[in-house]
Amino acid sequence: MTARIYLSSPDVTDAEEQALVRAIRSGWVAPLGPEVDAFEAELADYCGRAHAVALSSGTAALHLGLLVLGVGPGDLVATSTMTFAATANAITYTGAEPVFVDCDESGNMDAGLLMDALSQARAEGRRVTAVVPVDLHGKVVDHGAIGAVAAEHRIPVLSDAAESLGARRDGRPSGAFGAAAAVSFNGNKIMTTSGGGALLTDDAAQAGRVRYLATQARQPFVHYEHTEVGYNYRLSNILAALGRAQLLRLEDMVERRRQHRLRYRQMFADVPGVRLLGEPSGADGGATRDNFWLTSILVEPKAAGFTSEELRLALAAADIEARPVWKPMHLQPVFATRRAYVDGTSQRLFETGLSLPSGSALTDAQIGRIDAAIAQFLSRLNVVA
Repeated sequence: MTARIYLSSPDVTDAEEQALVRAIRSGWVAPLGPEVDAFEAELADYCGRAHAVALSSGTAALHLGLLVLGVGPGDLVATSTMTFAATANAITYTGAEPVFVDCDESGNMDAGLLMDALSQARAEGRRVTAVVPVDLHGKVVDHGAIGAVAAEHRIPVLSDAAESLGARRDGRPSGAFGAAAAVSFNGNKIMTTSGGGALLTDDAAQAGRVRYLATQARQPFVHYEHTEVGYNYRLSNILAALGRAQLLRLEDMVERRRQHRLRYRQMFADVPGVRLLGEPSGADGGATRDNFWLTSILVEPKAAGFTSEELRLALAAADIEARPVWKPMHLQPVFATRRAYVDGTSQRLFETGLSLPSGSALTDAQIGRIDAAIAQFLSRLNVVA
């Protein structure tokens, strides 16, 4: 029996094991400690930021990022509809209402539709307190266009870079954009701390406020004193040690995923009706590159002769995980009544998109199984891969 191949499983080595042993032997097994301090400094440096605050999840980073930008009950927050639920959930935690904005063909927020959303809110006298664009599958948002729209309306940008650590745009790391940025170290991300995330900012006051709120808003007294509600959102010292080892290997993990992207590009190059989502991706080098977290294809059934779902089922039969791209938030039952500025692009990408195994931990044998399963599926349809 062959083991299941997952979409993006954690990539850990002896280096991570040694880091965990180091942290445990130091005695700092409770939350916080020297590994957290070092991880924050190293992460901030990698992302081109003055400050990083290590937190329990990317969702926590989004939540606290919104709070320090002044988002609160009754506000509107414009965000990408093409995203995981955590982005929209974090907005609702603050009492604000998400306003969903469709994507362009890259999968990232459409600046023109963002302008429509903000202009309509202004005309209605509604307060929009933040714009939260999402870097889909590791492609950095066009922050020049999105930032210009937000600046025209005097609204800060909180970059949801949960999926894009290791990517860059115009020579800048993905976490360097916006008034602040949130990253994720969930187990399926390009690097992991098992669970975890971080808030990145150049504002020392913001970083201090996030640290305060993330440690239950404890006042500096010998006893426990609280003047406002806080959260238990800090990353542990042990997990920070894991993160430090992963960060040292991040460029190698990006390169491994880049090779997967190139392989899939070649595999589907001559298949009619199939293209890669997010191209150009910078896979051939340059100042702008994705981190290739997930490689996804778009299948136009009439031209291809098959659907993305048919390919997914064929891979599932071979015990290989593949997954549709994110179902847009405006189509999710929980958010169905929220405002949405859409033109059908995200829905089309959802209906035709399929994410393929992309993890840097994939072995040569697993890659061979994936390639063989896709080739067999295409050959049954008389399509040459």
